Amino acid sequence: MKLPGYYSSGEFAKMAHITKKTIRYYDEHNILKPSYVNENGARFYTDGDFARLQQILLLKYLGFSLDDIKEMTISDDDHFLSNSLKMQLKLIEDRIDQLQLVKEVLGETAARVDGGEEIDWSRLLQRINLTGMEKSLRNQYQNASNISSRISLHSQYAQNPLGWFPWIYEQCRIEPGLRVLEVGCGDGSLWTRNADKVPRQLSVTLSDISAGMVRDARRAVGQEDSRYTFRVMDCQKLPEPEGSYDRVIANHVLFYCQDISRAAREISRVLKTGGLFICSAYGRAHMQEIGQLAAEFDDRIVLSADKLYDKFGKENGAQILKPYFSSVEWIPYEDSLNVTEADPLISYILSCHGNQNQYIVDRYNDFRSFVRKRTAGGFHVTKDAGIFLLRK
Repeated sequence: MKLPGYYSSGEFAKMAHITKKTIRYYDEHNILKPSYVNENGARFYTDGDFARLQQILLLKYLGFSLDDIKEMTISDDDHFLSNSLKMQLKLIEDRIDQLQLVKEVLGETAARVDGGEEIDWSRLLQRINLTGMEKSLRNQYQNASNISSRISLHSQYAQNPLGWFPWIYEQCRIEPGLRVLEVGCGDGSLWTRNADKVPRQLSVTLSDISAGMVRDARRAVGQEDSRYTFRVMDCQKLPEPEGSYDRVIANHVLFYCQDISRAAREISRVLKTGGLFICSAYGRAHMQEIGQLAAEFDDRIVLSADKLYDKFGKENGAQILKPYFSSVEWIPYEDSLNVTEADPLISYILSCHGNQNQYIVDRYNDFRSFVRKRTAGGFHVTKDAGIFLLRK
């Protein structure tokens, strides 16, 4: 007997133009479970399951492995679905950009062939770099998704009404006529969150080592705005002459550098005498309750294999930076989080660079119930962050 609002596995497969074998495979591998299984083992699916299947098929089309897709579609809750759809839209935009480049290169090559010119196929392949394009999609998705999850948790539950990005902007002391460089600009949030304060007479270079992040920043800030230039650059090797900038900003960037001293030396080199370097960091107590929460669920979970604050943080940052600047001052950002909902906190945990997905993905419902109980009366999270304000 067929239940109202449910589709048999055959009907479901036919709707999606895939085989019943594929539907069964997704069930057996915990990628897409049926909403109902009767006493005879027959699988039944709903319209909600169909929406999730479309999401899975789109990610598969974009080149993701089923293991990746399993993590990306871990929940069908609205919070996760909204974030996932936005990230998928970015992926499609990136794919369009990449294919447009391929189209241009092929058009130029065809014109050269017609003109009897010799073609350097090695250089051509290097330019379009198809293998690199495919390989970078997952990293771009994960980087953008992780940043979005972290910003979302802070913006929703921070107790300081000013907010991190407006506070950082205040510390930069931006004035008309200045030349500003941001290294590790991410998606450009510092500038989009302070758009109404940015002077018309300003020159800002937004840079990141990730081409995907630079693309996101360009889209968010607006390529047509003449105040902004977008460049892929490594802050450990800046292709800029000495004394180029009045301000350099590094928001949670230096602890990712392989050689922090080299990055600090380069930043000092491109700063004008008297210029300011605004460098954010955090201390050992920062967000510690979240790591403790995850470990309480499963003591094998470590949210970050590398303790970034030990590499560069509030406790040791001044000593690392002091040789390259005339003055160093630590300015704390007074804030904490009071998290009252589970889903944004789970998104944050899943965005971390640790081993958490290894132990959460297959027990997601248990983990969600666990976090819901812990956030029911409000979950306090310590924030131990601020900036080093340095003058050359």
